[in-house]
Amino acid sequence: MQRIPVVMDVDTGVDDACALLLAAQHPELDLRAVTCVGGNTDVDQVTRNTLAVLDIAGRPEIPVARGAARPLIERAVHARHVHGDDGMGDLGWVQTDREPDRRHAVELLHNVLTTSPDPITLVPTAPMTNLALLARTYPDAMRGLGRIVFMGGAAHRGNATASAEFNVFHDPEATAIVLDAATEFGIPVTMYGLDVFYAPTVTRAQAKRLAASVSPATRLAGELVEFQCDRFESEQATIGDAGAVCVVADPEGVATTSLPVRVELAGTWSRGRTVVDVRDWSGDLAHDPHGRADAVIDVALEVDGPRYADLWLRTVGR
Repeated sequence: MQRIPVVMDVDTGVDDACALLLAAQHPELDLRAVTCVGGNTDVDQVTRNTLAVLDIAGRPEIPVARGAARPLIERAVHARHVHGDDGMGDLGWVQTDREPDRRHAVELLHNVLTTSPDPITLVPTAPMTNLALLARTYPDAMRGLGRIVFMGGAAHRGNATASAEFNVFHDPEATAIVLDAATEFGIPVTMYGLDVFYAPTVTRAQAKRLAASVSPATRLAGELVEFQCDRFESEQATIGDAGAVCVVADPEGVATTSLPVRVELAGTWSRGRTVVDVRDWSGDLAHDPHGRADAVIDVALEVDGPRYADLWLRTVGR
């Protein structure tokens, strides 16, 4: 079976690390490169975290590039209160002697997308600042994308605010630019948002078994889940961003609906909201002065949580 060429764009916190461990070790995924952006923590820490996770996963050959330190317009907003001071649960795993690729993330993305003989599946699990910069700097490079599967947004409620999910809230202009570029170049987009984010979960008991492994990568996976269980005082925790990677590896585990989506760029209470239009446009909606959104994407509204949790456990527990 031909492996799926994948590039990830991350702001490596705890669940990005869970996603990287899956993408780096799944036998049907060919992780070609990883680009880093400020989000869960500052971009330099994100880059160190990403290098460390790939080292632990036994994949030091995968190029890692530092990207944007802040959103296009707003100041950076971190989430260390969720992911710990080092973004990785302060578990002592962030140790690496490697330096990132000398290219900026935008340059690495451009090089990969314009030289790959196969279409690349792009999996952003972070604010889309790097990708927006790519779309504006090298728009033709977008032709190298076969698909975008991003963790972000929500059809219903947010988490950064009542309306907005964190990744989109952090840089809503960037998400809007990427959706616009995907529409222009006919790139299929899947939104894996908060509506399904919390469904794939791993129990504390399962995490303890992973953490007892002799494999460093498996131990890290277990300790990351244990950290989340402790952080949220629960006996189970979501694999979070790793669910977006599961969509690529096992698309049958998610149910999506093709829907028009806009990103709210103003609004006192709603900036950063992904406005998912669930109305039936076959009827008479001519009264809507905005018309239908240009970006029509596949929105994940249902997921087989146990199936994806099992996929993650089997892969990181190999």
